[in-house]
Amino acid sequence: MAVLTTSAATRSAGSKPVGMRRLSQLNWFGGAAGWLWLVIVLVPLYWIVVTSFKDQSAFFTQNPFALPTDPTVENYRLVIESDFPRYFLNSVIVTAGTILPAVAISFMAAYAIVRGAGSRLLAGVNGLFLMGLAIPLQATIIPVYLLIIRMHLYDSLLALILPSIAFSIPLSVLVLTNFIRDVPKELFESMRVDGATEWGMLRKLALPLTRPALVTVSIYNGLGVWNGFLLPLILTQSPDKRTLPLALWTFQGQYSVNVPAVLASVVLTTLPIVVLYALGRRQLLSGLTAGFSR
Repeated sequence: MAVLTTSAATRSAGSKPVGMRRLSQLNWFGGAAGWLWLVIVLVPLYWIVVTSFKDQSAFFTQNPFALPTDPTVENYRLVIESDFPRYFLNSVIVTAGTILPAVAISFMAAYAIVRGAGSRLLAGVNGLFLMGLAIPLQATIIPVYLLIIRMHLYDSLLALILPSIAFSIPLSVLVLTNFIRDVPKELFESMRVDGATEWGMLRKLALPLTRPALVTVSIYNGLGVWNGFLLPLILTQSPDKRTLPLALWTFQGQYSVNVPAVLASVVLTTLPIVVLYALGRRQLLSGLTAGFSR
């Protein structure tokens, strides 16, 4: 009797249309939560972009979410004329000057840690890098400030680059170490048999296979440096040494009533990040998901 009941239940489940079975397997709660989160993210972005094309009078009189009846680019012109290109160049210099050395040092350190797994010295160095993840920037701002003063680098872009490199290395070493460790040892041994040196294996084997991880740590650290506010606030003073986040703060004081001008500066500040993400999107996603697929 139990066998007959099970067989009947199986036939009834199999008799359902394929479309109905697929609908019953969908995660409706997860899909609704995803759409809700998408709306929460897009609404502020929409408001920022739409408001940046309004003039000051329309901002106070029109519906905040309504499209501008008379779009204008006067806000963007005003921001660009307020030394925005100088602030943009400073941010590019600080970000590039941080990411290139930090990623290069982290990649070589991660390769040495993986290849010299039996060395106590390299194990201790790896432990120091891991300890660096537990130290927040806010806890070291006073020692960093005193070091920059002693080195006579205060109020310079180099004063922003050096601490940013130091705080970018620990996480980069952790991520790159895990990626290089996943490279099969047989590949290194085969290249060693063919006469390749460690530098040759670093450049011809480890570098191509860890490119997604390199792009991932570059974009992640680049976002942190580009949006950094504390270091420029503490370690610079001159207006010509300001980066974009600090310049946005000064724009809020200068345009305390002209909100569309402030939002226009926000749009201009965000555009390079959007372009960077669009260019490295596939490498970034593959780097973020590689750990789940291995």
